[in-house]
Amino acid sequence: MAARYVVKKTSAGFRFNLVAGNGEIIATSESYTTKAGALKGIEAVRTNADAPVDDRTGS
Repeated sequence: MAARYVVKKTSAGFRFNLVAGNGEIIATSESYTTKAGALKGIEAVRTNADAPVDDRTGS
């Protein structure tokens, strides 16, 4: 199975997870007050996911 976005309703609103094909959660979003906001968040991740790594660990 391919990776997918899973939108969930929480006590604080809505949140989404990016879930790998093996079922492992890769990323979890911030909390959104509306489902529409969460869906816009998914679109933002899709648009901006090809970003460079900013390694601030100092190693």
